[in-house]
Amino acid sequence: MMVVVLGYNGATGSPWTAAISAIQQGKEIISKIELIRKAFELVIDDEDTKVLKSIEEVTSQLDAMRLEQHAMTASMINTLLRDLPQLMRLEYRLEKLADYMSKIDIAHLQLKRYIKWGYDNVTEQGKWRIERHTLENFATWVVSHNPYSISGLMDSIHHLFVPQKFRKEEERSPLLGQGLFIHIKDIMQVKESKTNMCNLQQSLQQLLYNLYNSVAITELKGYALMQFSWMLLRLYDKGNFTVEPEMMRERYQERIIQKVAALKEAMKTAERDMWRCDPEQYFEGETYVQLTRLLQGHIENEVDMNNISTCSKDCAYYSYATSHGCYNKRVCSKQKQTCNGTLRNCRFIDSDMRICQEGSQSGRRYNWIEYENGRILGKKSSCKRDATRVDSWWRWIFWHCSYCFCLCDEQGPKSDRYFNLREVKADVANNKVVTGLRFVKKNRVIHLQIQEAGLLPRGGINMTSMQWRPVDDYRISDSDVYDIKDYHTLSWKKRAIDLDDLVAPEGYVLTGVRFRLVETHLNLEIMITPLNFTAGILDKPHQSSIWNGNYNTEDSLHEPRKRLYIPNPEVPTLTKEGSVVDSRSDQFLLFTHSDIDADAAQTTVPFLDAQPVAPEPPTLLAGAGIYHKGRPGYGGFIGLKVVTYDFNSHLNVDTEDYVN
Repeated sequence: MMVVVLGYNGATGSPWTAAISAIQQGKEIISKIELIRKAFELVIDDEDTKVLKSIEEVTSQLDAMRLEQHAMTASMINTLLRDLPQLMRLEYRLEKLADYMSKIDIAHLQLKRYIKWGYDNVTEQGKWRIERHTLENFATWVVSHNPYSISGLMDSIHHLFVPQKFRKEEERSPLLGQGLFIHIKDIMQVKESKTNMCNLQQSLQQLLYNLYNSVAITELKGYALMQFSWMLLRLYDKGNFTVEPEMMRERYQERIIQKVAALKEAMKTAERDMWRCDPEQYFEGETYVQLTRLLQGHIENEVDMNNISTCSKDCAYYSYATSHGCYNKRVCSKQKQTCNGTLRNCRFIDSDMRICQEGSQSGRRYNWIEYENGRILGKKSSCKRDATRVDSWWRWIFWHCSYCFCLCDEQGPKSDRYFNLREVKADVANNKVVTGLRFVKKNRVIHLQIQEAGLLPRGGINMTSMQWRPVDDYRISDSDVYDIKDYHTLSWKKRAIDLDDLVAPEGYVLTGVRFRLVETHLNLEIMITPLNFTAGILDKPHQSSIWNGNYNTEDSLHEPRKRLYIPNPEVPTLTKEGSVVDSRSDQFLLFTHSDIDADAAQTTVPFLDAQPVAPEPPTLLAGAGIYHKGRPGYGGFIGLKVVTYDFNSHLNVDTEDYVN
């Protein structure tokens, strides 16, 4: 008997091991069926109780396999149908698949009802209350040539998945399509559809394998139903039925080989990235976190931006300046929030204005600014405090003391601008790996947090050990905590973050992440560790683990890193449309201020997507990345992605006949 063998790890396994376990349990179930059939051929008892009792044992095992996997498959199919309504052919084929699988499920459950009713309602003479005619009719339908029989449904399912190239010559037909595995893979990797992948909570390769797993369980149930039906028909003297079961076994073997070949073909080029879509609603600290007051719009008169209180220059002259006081206690004395850092990129907009200031406890300096020429910065509304009238003035005849709009770069208790630089590693000493990532802000510091779990043989994940590892609980004011060593402080000159996809070589898994500085850029590194796949053990993690990253810069001689520009960015949570990934690996972007006109440059963008990036169900990971997603005119989000482990090389067809 030819089967797919990867391994079995029970209820604590990953989706891959759930799939693997389905095939491994299939091996056990088919062995049981064969033992029952061979014993049945030797002794024919007039009572059907023994046969039905054997059937009940197998159907119960099949039923236990069905529940979780089919729920996951229904969710996958519904997501694909929802996100790809324009792809009518795929929609039709997925709906047909769901229909075929549900019909086999119903038949399987019907047999269980017959058996349960028979056990619960046996007569005093030990006879079942279920009539012979009922079971005989059911068995006849299961193995009939009707296209809606179990036999016909299994043929239909197989027809959906296996293209010509993987079929025997006599089975080939020009009417056959490319197969669902290839069809789904091709569609989901076109630009228009890739944005929908984030709805699936798993990578495309993982989705294909999980779909195969559910189909394998369905076909295993169909196989059991047909084998038991021939036993019952022989019991009821409807024929000898020895050739038919053997033909069915052979056909089942062929189907496994062909579907696995089609699956491997699709998985070979299927993308393994997994990221998150925008949430339905935004909640700070839950779905996103943000930096605050990195570069913020601020009104300052040029007379206060030099140490001799002159107005001989203009606003544009002050590309870099500091505040030197408050000349004659003018408007600056009325500002609730001064700038005690540096002033950057000052510009003149108009001489006179009205300013709606925020309170000293607010993260914003201004709600809005309205200039006399009609230009409004921010969204004008009623002002909680009376708007302040601000007028530039002339000093003598020659010098105009203008109010400038500048960007304030000021560290302080209201400016959250710190990134953790400490290593974040799974407990490799206890054979744990990273299974998920997310951004967390704690004590004003942005951390990379990891989800970790124990390894099991053949790629399994021990679900009971899975947890989010707590982030380091330190403050930048702690006496033993240092800038550049423990954390990185963003500023005008050091506010770049690199966007990269980092993937481990074959045979390695993700065991840690960290930020480091490459020149002035915040740069992601991953820790990878070799894996003994069969045993489910990390190979000498303390000696063999290595840190990998992309250390390319914009000054590199060969293909320098390119900047991703975000022009005129509005606050990202105000967009009415879902974000689209607009970056690629080997780019970088600068944290900056929101649009001057739309928000008076009061918000630091982009935000950071804080949603957990952890495949569901969990699986081994082989990489991670940082990317940007957004919409034109909005600041968007920095997001994390993970790369699922490539199981394709471990998906092998075992041609050993395991049934004696």
